[in-house]
Amino acid sequence: MHVTSAQETWEAALGELQLQVNRANYRTWLGKTVGLSFEGNQFVVGVPTIFVAEYLDKKQRSLIEKTLMGLTKQDVNVTFQVNGRDPDCLRGIRSAPAEQATLSLNPRYTFDSFIAGEGNRLARDAALAVAQNPGHSYNPLFLYGGVGLGKTHLVQAIGNAALANQADVLYFSAEQFTNDLMNAIRSRKTEEFRNKYRTVDMLLVDDIQFISGKERTEESLFYTVNELYNANRQIVVTSDRPPRAIPSLKQQLRSRLEQGLVIDIKPPDLKTRMAILQAKSEQRGEHVDPDILELIASQVQQSIRQLEGALNRVIAYARLLRTSLTPELATHALEDIATRKPKQSTPDAILETVAQSFQLTPEDLKGRKRSKEAALARQLAVYLLKEETGCSLTQIGKELGGRDHHVISLAHQKTASDIETDISLRDKLFRIRQSLYSAGE
Repeated sequence: MHVTSAQETWEAALGELQLQVNRANYRTWLGKTVGLSFEGNQFVVGVPTIFVAEYLDKKQRSLIEKTLMGLTKQDVNVTFQVNGRDPDCLRGIRSAPAEQATLSLNPRYTFDSFIAGEGNRLARDAALAVAQNPGHSYNPLFLYGGVGLGKTHLVQAIGNAALANQADVLYFSAEQFTNDLMNAIRSRKTEEFRNKYRTVDMLLVDDIQFISGKERTEESLFYTVNELYNANRQIVVTSDRPPRAIPSLKQQLRSRLEQGLVIDIKPPDLKTRMAILQAKSEQRGEHVDPDILELIASQVQQSIRQLEGALNRVIAYARLLRTSLTPELATHALEDIATRKPKQSTPDAILETVAQSFQLTPEDLKGRKRSKEAALARQLAVYLLKEETGCSLTQIGKELGGRDHHVISLAHQKTASDIETDISLRDKLFRIRQSLYSAGE
């Protein structure tokens, strides 16, 4: 199979992997990978750094090989090769200390490439107003909604517009802010840290919910936001929930974030999903008949990211089978994911799903029940709460009846280690995830 086919197959695989790992892990470890070659049963994935190669080889090999085998209908052995290429053509914004680099803006994320519909038009209009008049229109602008609905696209579109006007833009995730702060404290470079974050024209914060329960981080972010706000510098924040619904968020930071404009981004309606699929197919240089686009749009309803993954899979199937795109082929390509509607990965949903898989109740997990089944269920709940929601260890401890975060940390580390060698445990975890993302919510 030639290199182009390898990339097409990998794009289809990425579409499925987006449904199986959380957004932070996908963006960090899979977002900049490419399919390099597929000869015999050897599939080579190109990665940007040796660090990414080592992580994927150790932590995600089994999932990736299973996904590729499902697509190609043959055994697949995956290797990861550092190729030095960046498929997304990402560009840096500001140089950051070596300890912690900030995120980069994707130049493809612009207002022109954003498809507006009933569920996101207000958010798009507010973001455009902020880009045209930063620091004065809506400040802070807080965008929230489920996974894959376009929050990151909008916040980066604001950043790209500001860059075009020569503004000093800093875009980062809440998790990166935390790591940067800790590194600055350890290396006694807090003044450099403050200068980095508090002297910009525009501050773009992605996934702010991840700072919940991190007291020192929240305090530092509050003072950063406050100083920039008082200087009429623009602040834009994204989250999977509104400020009032972020657990353990300090009142002073919540009040500041709610002082501007808070907007909910809702799942796209059928018309918008059709428009998104049409735009995505045109970007790929593919002609896909409207009846096939409608088929995909009617079966994948909750996430733009899932829509794109489904489209990639359908196109890849046609190419792999060397046949034309038909509704019948599209139905076959989507048969195992078309009706899968992911539940929101909330702590309550995860605890309920894990408990049911062990014939227990969520109260059993939160309580002090010490049976072997309860202990294992609790351990898997810790792992899923961390991997699927990004909750802090402290927050996970609270969700599980007030357990100490050191105990939670040990449970997470043990599970992460055990699933690498214990096939039955890995299978149990896979089936729990299937239940979590199954239909019939």
